[in-house]
Amino acid sequence: MEKSIVQLVDELPADNITVKVLKAVDFVAPSQWNNLVGFDNSVRAITGETDPRVIQRIRDKATVLYQDPQQSYQSVIRLYQTIDKADTAMAAAALANKVGEKIGFLSFLGNITPKADVTQTVDLVLKIAIEIIAFCKLNGIPQPNPQEFVKSLSSNYQGAALIRMAALVCIDGLLPLGPDFLSKIHGLISGNDASGQITQNPVFLAVNSSLPGNNPAEKLGFLTQGFNSVQGWIGGLVSKTGLTPQTIFNSLGNFIQIADDNLDFVAAFLDQTTNYYEHTGIQTVAYSVIQKAHALVKQEMQQEQQSPSRPADTTSAASNNNNDLGVGKNVEVWDEDEEDWYSATIEKVRDNEFFIHYAGYGSSYDEWVGSDDIRIRSHNTSDDNGFAVGLKVKVWDDDDEDWYSAVINKIQGQQYYVHYVGYDSSYDEWVDLEEIA
Repeated sequence: MEKSIVQLVDELPADNITVKVLKAVDFVAPSQWNNLVGFDNSVRAITGETDPRVIQRIRDKATVLYQDPQQSYQSVIRLYQTIDKADTAMAAAALANKVGEKIGFLSFLGNITPKADVTQTVDLVLKIAIEIIAFCKLNGIPQPNPQEFVKSLSSNYQGAALIRMAALVCIDGLLPLGPDFLSKIHGLISGNDASGQITQNPVFLAVNSSLPGNNPAEKLGFLTQGFNSVQGWIGGLVSKTGLTPQTIFNSLGNFIQIADDNLDFVAAFLDQTTNYYEHTGIQTVAYSVIQKAHALVKQEMQQEQQSPSRPADTTSAASNNNNDLGVGKNVEVWDEDEEDWYSATIEKVRDNEFFIHYAGYGSSYDEWVGSDDIRIRSHNTSDDNGFAVGLKVKVWDDDDEDWYSAVINKIQGQQYYVHYVGYDSSYDEWVDLEEIA
């Protein structure tokens, strides 16, 4: 199962080489980035809330929002993670190429590894494309739109999002490719061999399915459009801040001990040892989720103040349709030991209990069961997995190592939004197919 947004933010490092690199490029966008780690700490910093009960509600709401497949939060995180993992692998190849160039008896490495300049260029162009896609997903823009992205980049980008773009310019642009990096990139993506050099690149192959377009030519067209739209902003940033490869190198030296002053060596090393896209990407998504969760919690709290408080839901989900559970009714009964549902028939009813006979078993197995462990299942309205909205299910909890009764409220593909019997709606959540029975 994928980690929750709470886990992702809680596991962000407070200090490692990625954080040091981001601090080193902070001079490009002064006071824009604070390395927020720890989910509750992030909630306090972003919302200004200090009441532990409110923070817990925001935390719970954010967890539900992040798990909702109709939102794009999880897919955005996967984009940032994928581009960084692929980038790390290619950085190793670029580093090997540089070693081959520098050390004579290892020159064969230059023949079997991709040229570092090509690798760095493709990496930067793909990171721009991923940033455009992620931005549009987070902001509800149906299709990746470079023009809308650049408008926001120029006026609204801040915090982790802005420092990510600053690091892109410094670490993936100026440092490895030099002052004329923009013209080098333009030359590659507009060259005759652009398709072969880009579409066969391992980083491209790793994110290929996420790029818009029905074929390599259309995907390459999107990469070109994305770079062209951002080129003006990048050039303006370099000009405004007076950025050079040497100023970046000098700033890095304030945070990291660097033995080699060969800048493209340094760039390849940093690509291989940092994951700044994933790190700041998690922070960007967390900021968006927390803001939305905070707004929803405030709305709920206002409604609670205007209406009488509602007690927690302590009724069985079956109580709403217990009238259907009469003698002779065919039902399914949960077996705690076997962790499965068995077909049965109701033979007697008393209060909220049912005496059942299991299909295919002798009367010695007949027993009384409670309403939480009995359900009526209609296969006519079920999805391909046999589940339907309104169906009572059991949901596995890894932490408690136990099954909980719940009712399916929504279905989205292979995920199910459930309400736990006996708990209020703040515990409602999306669960995966393998977690329910």
